[in-house]
Amino acid sequence: MVESSILVLNKQIKKLGNASSLHSAGRSVRKDLETAREELAAAVGCDASEIIFTATGTEANNLAIKGLFWKGAKANKKVIITSTFEHHAVMDPIVWLTEHEGAQVVGISVDRKGFIDLAELEEVIEKYHDEISFISIMHSNNEVGTLQDIAQVVKMARDIPVHSDCVQSFGKVDLSFKKLGLTAATISAHKIGGPLGVAALILKKGLDIEPILHGGGQERDIRSGTFNTPGITAFAAAATDAVENRKERELKVRELKKELIQTIKKNVSDIVVNADQEKSLPGILSITFPKTDSEGLLLLLDAEGIACSTGSACSAGVQRPSHVLLAMGLSEDETTSTLRFSLSYTNTINEIARLGSVISSVVARSKSASGKK
Repeated sequence: MVESSILVLNKQIKKLGNASSLHSAGRSVRKDLETAREELAAAVGCDASEIIFTATGTEANNLAIKGLFWKGAKANKKVIITSTFEHHAVMDPIVWLTEHEGAQVVGISVDRKGFIDLAELEEVIEKYHDEISFISIMHSNNEVGTLQDIAQVVKMARDIPVHSDCVQSFGKVDLSFKKLGLTAATISAHKIGGPLGVAALILKKGLDIEPILHGGGQERDIRSGTFNTPGITAFAAAATDAVENRKERELKVRELKKELIQTIKKNVSDIVVNADQEKSLPGILSITFPKTDSEGLLLLLDAEGIACSTGSACSAGVQRPSHVLLAMGLSEDETTSTLRFSLSYTNTINEIARLGSVISSVVARSKSASGKK
């Protein structure tokens, strides 16, 4: 967590009072919560009333996806448009809706560079327009980092609600809910140096959707439950810090990524860098190491004190090919030879040099053990 977020969390956690209570202690906590809501709204470019606090990005995605579908289904709109390489927090609730609520899903394909096919999207919108409940396209992909043209998606959608998972993008690149014209967006605290266990759904004001949780009626009666005020105030502090320092940090991280690519290429000549690096997040990098086993590579690098992943952390421990890479056209063998590296502004050139000093031997050992030809 960033220092400002830690300080706010430590201060707020010592404060007694439930933000929904009317006594003085409760009102004091409520004031802190609403101040945080305004700060977060300023950071993400929306009205304070459009923020609905949740526990996780997964919850916020579920709330948006199921809520928008149920609203559309009342008007017999049961078609959902999404991409073929969304995060599981988007994919899985959509699959659930097909299995339990009669939803019909149309997946928009992506190319080898990691971009959705906008021409295909336009054709699908024209074909199903009056039947579409909503469109959900992630702002940036969590495994390969590509940034989608969400403003163009919204323009093409016209009057169709558009949701976007912006968890990876918020605080890393320029992002404004109002400028994009979205109906709903998901953001999360831990991706910007805030605490785990707090996130938000940004939902256009005046729009009511069916809640998943029923109870006390908090958050426009859309997300009931006692407020995690310490987490929320720390989230706002982290968001303010991230947005205020974004340009400087983004520039630094992009330079670190260039150095990382060059360092790995210098030591392992046959690597393949996946996705377009010109239109991508500053700190996400997907690299295929041919004829290796990605899980073996991960463990060998971990033994050297270098952390990376084989895909989304939310799918860690699940031995299956990455649906993201498969959707981009990689073979199953290529997906199981691919690692995902994440960089932040706290990383250093020396850490990249450390990776460079071991990557050649690590890859050689993995190739020897993998049995791939």
